[in-house]
Amino acid sequence: QLAFFAHDLGHNELTGHRGFDLVLGICVADVLGGLSVGWWKKNHNTHHIVTNDPDNDPDIQHLPFFAISTRFFESRYSTYYRRVMEFDAAARLFVSLQDKLYYAVMCFGRYNLYFLSWQYLLTSSFAPYRFLEMGCIGVFFAWFGWLTAQIPTWRYLALYLFVAHSVSAVLHVQITLSHFAMSTESPDPVRECFCARQVRTTMDVICSPWFDWFHGGLQFQIEHHLFPRLPRHKLRRVQPLVKDLCRRHGMDFKEFSFVDGNVYTVRWLGEVASRAKLYNAREKQAANSQAR
Repeated sequence: QLAFFAHDLGHNELTGHRGFDLVLGICVADVLGGLSVGWWKKNHNTHHIVTNDPDNDPDIQHLPFFAISTRFFESRYSTYYRRVMEFDAAARLFVSLQDKLYYAVMCFGRYNLYFLSWQYLLTSSFAPYRFLEMGCIGVFFAWFGWLTAQIPTWRYLALYLFVAHSVSAVLHVQITLSHFAMSTESPDPVRECFCARQVRTTMDVICSPWFDWFHGGLQFQIEHHLFPRLPRHKLRRVQPLVKDLCRRHGMDFKEFSFVDGNVYTVRWLGEVASRAKLYNAREKQAANSQAR
């Protein structure tokens, strides 16, 4: 729930006052969660602009663990991370098993967020609240370190840290569900409008109004991508209008239940994994032929 609240603040959905929402977001995410709001805003704003673009969207650039498109087999250059995403031996192994490892990898996603937050704060040329965030994250590790120091044995401490961080896998699944199985290639890159791109690359999750708290607004990802500063409690009211717009313009509005969305995503990851296995076999065969 704190992550959903920080997400709302990062989008300036609470008050619309950029400075107030940002400082409150730092108090929530940095002090209570140990993660950098500045890193998240830089990453997330890019994701909203170039959703599901293999070369530009950092939210789908997860090699060596995941490839949501065979286009990642080409060792593409990331304009966000400014490096080549190598489809090396480790990537070939993990991607060929990604449908089976999906949930296991998500259990360790929070550790990666710690790393990315510090990488941003220590090395980024654009970090306007660098020292404030470093101090706030220091406060997080101080109180969290004090809290965990009360655990009587190293065994229970390790178990607590593992379970507490693994639970956040639910949130990582909710985030990736909306994009991992969606299109990564535009049928008309020159003429495709912003609205068409967001609908093509995003899916909604069907749920009853009483269960909205569980998804925190992430179930209306299409509407959120079209109106990123619209408060989450208004997204359900906007959805019928978006569906009508899609019908009138022949756009495919994708929505699944949470369970069906998981099945759809894992099946797509499995499809890419099977192609990775064929790619690995061809590479091995070519290497053997060259050796002869």
